[in-house]
Amino acid sequence: MKPYLKFLALLQFLLLTAAANAAAPHIDVNRTRQKAKQSLAFCKQKGYNTRYCILIDMSLHSGVKRFMVWDFRKNDTMITGLVSHGCASAPWSGVWTKDKPVFSNSDGSHCTALGKYQINGRAYSAWGIHVKYFLAGLESTNNNAYVRQIVFHSWEKVAEADVYPNGTPEGWGCPAISNNTLKIVDALIRKQKKRMLMWIYS
Repeated sequence: MKPYLKFLALLQFLLLTAAANAAAPHIDVNRTRQKAKQSLAFCKQKGYNTRYCILIDMSLHSGVKRFMVWDFRKNDTMITGLVSHGCASAPWSGVWTKDKPVFSNSDGSHCTALGKYQINGRAYSAWGIHVKYFLAGLESTNNNAYVRQIVFHSWEKVAEADVYPNGTPEGWGCPAISNNTLKIVDALIRKQKKRMLMWIYS
């Protein structure tokens, strides 16, 4: 291929990539800060960790980063990543509901449940880096988390970077993140003296 044709092909690729990135949904900073403000008030009232919390914005497409570790002191995200949601009645590990997740608190629904969770004890997981955290649902919308075995873990099927317009593979309702992201988050959680809050919202 002649040099100028190579240049034109590269330019076309860059323009298409830029257009795709511009069209991709992204975290709404103002909305997230409002959720973080509400989270901090809740944490202060209930005696939870007031340095960090985890926010998961399920209104976003699953192919973009919607998992956030929020730093209350800096009033900003500290860690972001992709996170799975439940497949509901669709086949496990597909991307059938990447932009339209179905939410439910019912046992056997294979759905993610919205609401605030307390991040509890650390244990062995058969998935990802073999670390999981038990979750206690704090609201009527997610209070079956323990019965449903909804836990926070990593999954090798979750990518490290955005995959939009593709989606993140869907599990049975657990918020699962990438292996490398959990390594960082796990180290952070283990240093905390007070339980952290996780809020999954849409």
